[in-house]
Amino acid sequence: MSRKPYHRPVRVFACVLTLGLSLNVQSADAMDSLRFSVPDGTQDTLRGRLRAGSLLRQNEREDLTEPQDTLAAALADYRRLTEVLYANGYYSGVISIRIDGQEAALIAPGSAPNQIHEVTVNVEPGKRFKFGRADLSPLAPGTELPKRFRTGAPARADTIGRAANDAINAWRAAGHAKARITTQDVTADHAAARLDALLRIAPGPSVTFGELRHSGSANLRGGRITEIAGLPTGAPFNPAEVERAATRLRRSGVFSSVALNEAEELGPEATLDIEAALVESRPRRFGAGVEVSTQSGLQLSGFWMHRNLLGGAERLRVEGEVRDLALDGGEVDYALGVRIDRPASFGADTTAFATLDLRSEQEPLFDLDQIDMSIGATRYLTDNVVAEAQLRFSRAQTNDAFGNRRFTLLSTPVRFSWDRRDDTLNPQKGQFLETIATPYLGLDGSESGTQFVVDGRRYEPLMDGRVIAAARVQLGSVAGSSLAGTSPDLLFQSGGGGTVRGQPFQSLGVTNGTEESGGRSFIGLSGEIRAELRRRLGLVGFADAGFIGAGSAFEDGAWHAGAGLGLRYDTSVGPIRFDVGVPVSGNTGSGTQFYIGIGQAF
Repeated sequence: MSRKPYHRPVRVFACVLTLGLSLNVQSADAMDSLRFSVPDGTQDTLRGRLRAGSLLRQNEREDLTEPQDTLAAALADYRRLTEVLYANGYYSGVISIRIDGQEAALIAPGSAPNQIHEVTVNVEPGKRFKFGRADLSPLAPGTELPKRFRTGAPARADTIGRAANDAINAWRAAGHAKARITTQDVTADHAAARLDALLRIAPGPSVTFGELRHSGSANLRGGRITEIAGLPTGAPFNPAEVERAATRLRRSGVFSSVALNEAEELGPEATLDIEAALVESRPRRFGAGVEVSTQSGLQLSGFWMHRNLLGGAERLRVEGEVRDLALDGGEVDYALGVRIDRPASFGADTTAFATLDLRSEQEPLFDLDQIDMSIGATRYLTDNVVAEAQLRFSRAQTNDAFGNRRFTLLSTPVRFSWDRRDDTLNPQKGQFLETIATPYLGLDGSESGTQFVVDGRRYEPLMDGRVIAAARVQLGSVAGSSLAGTSPDLLFQSGGGGTVRGQPFQSLGVTNGTEESGGRSFIGLSGEIRAELRRRLGLVGFADAGFIGAGSAFEDGAWHAGAGLGLRYDTSVGPIRFDVGVPVSGNTGSGTQFYIGIGQAF
């Protein structure tokens, strides 16, 4: 005789059992073992999904094996495992979960055992159902339903859900904001292992955007909210436009929470108002950072920011940095910067900005005192692609291998970035590519030229995400101006945390007689293997290499390399990084270098 599944009674007892368990304060012993049984012949994919969907197995991995936790997980697993079976097309499954031989669903409320030795989970999937009839209509022009939503294909529940969502989304993208499912007729024939699915859609009228109504913003002018959101009033409805408007509002930095909702009822002439529920962030914010390395000593940084300076989402940020503290005999470097941004200045996707930067640096290959002033604009072409252009005036006093000099430059840096990383501070997968071209015009006798910089990164998860392989390639070149006629801050050096760990900071340049300077070309190669040791703790192995050339075409230069190990401790603000590196090749350094900071090295 076949056993009946016990997943139905679980829903009756769950709430009462939870209350009963919360009253049990006696000491209890943890579960000894968990056995998870799926009959031979079951597809490996289904077997894996059942195990992955089990809360009992999840609790076992996280050492949550107290009796109260175990019983609650067992009761939840009736529903969870049933959902896995339905999602994979099995509608006649039988699930048994026994705690020390007793079915978990039959344990009386308030009678949780004080000790659990063994939990046995047995899943008999039964036959896999196939679609007999798969009918969904009417469809918007160009609608593409899942290929598996057809007669004879496995009748997975999630396939029906995806087909319905795809059909509704296609109507909404075509301007029918109120499209909905009116009929859902799903019939299972257990004897024939067949599932018939009949769904009907009411598209509703073609809709245009109405007004953007907002609440929860007392300090930002209403007109600016409309400008920043950029919702196209009067245009045909498109849900992608609503998402873009929400992204623009979040990107302004003024709000801690942004939710855009469609009005329940259509307005006159089939217009649809969008209601924005906004929560403003505190207008002022400050922060600080600390970083330590062998060569650069202690580095302190901080910033103060106002998110809504004049009531139009103008963001003012003042930041400062002090480096080379606690180094014996070394001079202290400092930088001070002021930047103001105004979103939606030349359209909803363009932010205008102005900057003022002062810095004084005593680097291994040069000394620099500089002032920069710039105006520019950042354009968000898509969610992942950003373009930026600016007009910058800079004046610098330098001292390097070529003596004391003064540079006055007018430049127009142009930047494009493509960012598909899942996280900027701790990426687990994705790609990042940034290119910057900086043409500069020399004034007061300074030479003219162009600096090019490319930075590419890729992250690949391995072993179910427990190991991350990361790679980085950096390229740089200066064309037009001579080596002696180029400002030192536009030349390239290699060594240190941003290029080659294990080699001293900016230790590789090019030789000019008895002195060294930066080079006109640069290649940086970095690779990391990041492995998870525990929930928050990770181990990293890394290898870096760098090349500096005197010419702009990557000639007349030298390589050096470094490698080492590091630890990462994950926090809410990003992983804390501790790397220890040693030289591998080149003659620019010896001994061990260490680096401490927040965020991954790249």
